[in-house]
Amino acid sequence: MNKKRKNIIWLCEGAIMIALATVLSMFKAVDLPYGGSVTVCSMLPIMLVAYRYGLVRGIITGAVYGGTQLILGMNALSYATSWQAAVAIVVLDFILAFAALGLVGIFGSKSYQKQSISLFGGVLVACAVRYIFHVIAGCTVWAGVSVPSGDGLIYSLIYNATYMLPETIVTVIGGFYLTKTLDFTADRLGPRSTASTEQPKAVRVFMTAALFILAGVLIYDTAAIFGRLQNADSGEFDITGISAVPWLTIGILTAAAVALVAVAALIKNRKKQSPTI
Repeated sequence: MNKKRKNIIWLCEGAIMIALATVLSMFKAVDLPYGGSVTVCSMLPIMLVAYRYGLVRGIITGAVYGGTQLILGMNALSYATSWQAAVAIVVLDFILAFAALGLVGIFGSKSYQKQSISLFGGVLVACAVRYIFHVIAGCTVWAGVSVPSGDGLIYSLIYNATYMLPETIVTVIGGFYLTKTLDFTADRLGPRSTASTEQPKAVRVFMTAALFILAGVLIYDTAAIFGRLQNADSGEFDITGISAVPWLTIGILTAAAVALVAVAALIKNRKKQSPTI
């Protein structure tokens, strides 16, 4: 495929993926009071563009998506204490944070043989860098506004982990499932030719369902723990709230979800090792 044709396809596919990511970003499992939320794999469409078309195109796509998120979240600028703070919010919390999703392009679909492993690595790197930008914004721009000035770095690290950790987990699971069903190395996106022979459909569905249940439980765990560390009256970080965390419920749900994934993995391995007749 020549470069001009590839750019045209990238622009079309990128526009579709930005629209899809924007829609997915509106479905929030957790919506925190001072920005940040856990969505239904809203980062994944942008990451897939980067994975298919490389680092530069991925960063551009991510930056454009960051612009759309800025338009939807313009109210964040009303908290800026100066025009410099407003610019910093735009650059750190929107443009750079979402452009970081394009770092998945480093692990491009044609650079590694195992696309599930390469996409997994890309997702972790991109999410880590996005998290860093949000932390920087939290302990600088937001210090003294929604983040306590005294322990701004600690609060920013914890607050941004509240949504970035479960968001990363959900994205990893969603990406893992897609790499098992779609071929991202082909010029024309389509189903993997070996997807139907690797595992019986029922086994794949059970494994996917178990992973998403585990992701849902981890989202609940994160919200239940970190949500108690914020004072309801002042909105400030309060470590004493950890005593109010429902640890028994968290333990039971997490253990059950992990056991379900373990059973699914056991069934998957047995099916894979079973000789064909």
